[in-house]
Amino acid sequence: MLVVMQHDATQQQIDRVIQVIEEMGYQGRPMPGAQRTTVGLIGNDGRVDGSRIEALPGVAEIIHVTKPYKQVSREWRPHNTVITIAPGVSFGGTSVQVIAGPCSVESEHQIVSAARAVKAAGATALRGGAFKPRSSPYAFQGLGKRGLELLASAGHETGLPIVTEALDEEGAHLVAEVADCIQVGARNMQNYSLLRAVGRMKKPVLLKRGMAATITDLLLSAEYILAEGNDQVILCERGVRSFDTMTRNLLDLTAIPIVQRLSHLPIIADPSHGTGLREKVTPMARAAIAAGADGVMVEVHPNPDRALSDGAQSLYPDQFASLVTELRAIAEAIGRNVATLPTGSMRNIGTATATAV
Repeated sequence: MLVVMQHDATQQQIDRVIQVIEEMGYQGRPMPGAQRTTVGLIGNDGRVDGSRIEALPGVAEIIHVTKPYKQVSREWRPHNTVITIAPGVSFGGTSVQVIAGPCSVESEHQIVSAARAVKAAGATALRGGAFKPRSSPYAFQGLGKRGLELLASAGHETGLPIVTEALDEEGAHLVAEVADCIQVGARNMQNYSLLRAVGRMKKPVLLKRGMAATITDLLLSAEYILAEGNDQVILCERGVRSFDTMTRNLLDLTAIPIVQRLSHLPIIADPSHGTGLREKVTPMARAAIAAGADGVMVEVHPNPDRALSDGAQSLYPDQFASLVTELRAIAEAIGRNVATLPTGSMRNIGTATATAV
């Protein structure tokens, strides 16, 4: 439920509304706007009788949010939320961001080489897994803490902000010390203890859609993060399982305009995991930007043939450079632009912000 205050409502009247909401057993979250303040009521799992609140001084109207995901919905916030993970790297505005790097951090030479290559080609953020959830317990699981150290080194050298995955609550705290954006992978989209943990960290989160998750499932998982007070969530369409074996997953690009209609949160696409095949990554990345995605996340490896994980879906550096050039043309055709990393950009962890536009 949203309590819309009058234009001339005083702070005392706003505080009284919050007090009454808390007396009713819920939480009141003020959201100051350019014209007026709105107070969101959270903590309910059904319709709330707003008659007591509606009669309070300074209240203009009450709007009942009909979606099960409340703070994520456009009913709660009608304008797009723009999330900045580093200076000049914002998701949800007119600029399209390109996140690129290897699936896994394998060595210092590999991650630094990859970071230099993707930055030169036009990437605005570096991806790379230090902790890797793998289907087989015998597959490469990542370098762990050492991988985070190498990511930090590559980030400091290139100025690229870092996006990397956390697998559990303990790991999330380690990742938060290095990453500018914490990734919650497809296998953990409904790991609610992890979602709550990153929600309390107040650091941007990249939330990937689960392999068998509906769009509503994805938005409800995002709601867990926002319910803990962190509204810096970037959604990611990375493909769902289908009956067809010709591709690793079915990259559901229809999810992009659907999510943008239902939610104010930005959404990007991951064509690497969405297809699992190198030759399909470029066309699906192009299609994602044409569909309105706020960015793409692409796997790039200096030598994919020797990659310890997901080499078959990783682009060579020259292929990635060609892709970025093509994405610029597509973005321009639909009235957007592919962002560039500001000259002399340096990583400054902890400066991320979320704003409504």
